[in-house]
Amino acid sequence: MEVGRFPATRLRRLRQSPALRDLVRETVLTPNDLIQPIFVEEGIDEPLPVASMPGVDRIPERRLEREIEQLAKDGVKSVMLFGVSHHKDPAGSDAWRPDGLVARVVRHAKRAAPELVVIPDLCFCEYTDHGHCGVLEGGTVLNDATLENLGRQAVTAVEAGADMVAPSGMMDGQVTAIRRALDVAGHPDAPIMAYSSKFASAFYGPFRAAAGCELKGDRKTYQSDPMNGREALRESLLDAEEGADILMVKPGLPYLDVLARLRDRTLLPIAAYQVSGEYAMIRFAAAAGAIDEAQVVRETLGAFKRAGADLILSYFTRTVISEGI
Repeated sequence: MEVGRFPATRLRRLRQSPALRDLVRETVLTPNDLIQPIFVEEGIDEPLPVASMPGVDRIPERRLEREIEQLAKDGVKSVMLFGVSHHKDPAGSDAWRPDGLVARVVRHAKRAAPELVVIPDLCFCEYTDHGHCGVLEGGTVLNDATLENLGRQAVTAVEAGADMVAPSGMMDGQVTAIRRALDVAGHPDAPIMAYSSKFASAFYGPFRAAAGCELKGDRKTYQSDPMNGREALRESLLDAEEGADILMVKPGLPYLDVLARLRDRTLLPIAAYQVSGEYAMIRFAAAAGAIDEAQVVRETLGAFKRAGADLILSYFTRTVISEGI
């Protein structure tokens, strides 16, 4: 081959060995990037497998401390707690009681592993008898009445020991309401991770079975339309103005465009949630022999980081950390 005729730039030069590829890798995952969601059910004695999420159980409240201790030993740094309540009412009032499930699971987790970052999900769908994310009247969720209750729930969680709160109900003004309630209660340093670009997604199906929050109807009046990217950005930027410390895009893979666009619009940390439907698709496809599960998990988690996420909530967290990222 004549010298000078071939392009001088050869991208293959930096791909010739694993060491070279590692040296120039642009996106890196560490245990500090990952958060493990956990479902905790009161009133049961044995773990209950979630059929639509192979490998995920509802953990009995009485066994939560043991589970948290093991997660910490496995190298997990942060957990997101979802309560599965047996004490439901129209307002979801157990969620803000000092002796209610939210407060108890936070205390269990912090007692078991004080160094772990414990983040309770703040919502009411697991605690209302109708399954909606707030106060329901005439088939409509009342935004402002729900805000008051979210403030109560946040204060209860922080006073139980939560390191951060994560409101997921997508009520307008929820970050402002929670921030005010925390400040008035003497907790101005408690951070808020807002589910800010959260879509009314079909990918939540397995979660609803896991958390016991099925409902008749839908949540389309308060969660974003999956077809609306600009609206989702507005939601996140409004939460940032209200004082959110971390923003979230949920689900993950179907909304990488929103994640990347949001990254260009804010300096705040951004979380991405690899939701139950994404987890289930990978697990079932791997069980069918269609994909290599470990490789696909790492590739999808890398996609979130590459698109701009600083943090990732994933049901694969424990496995990825304990088996090596």
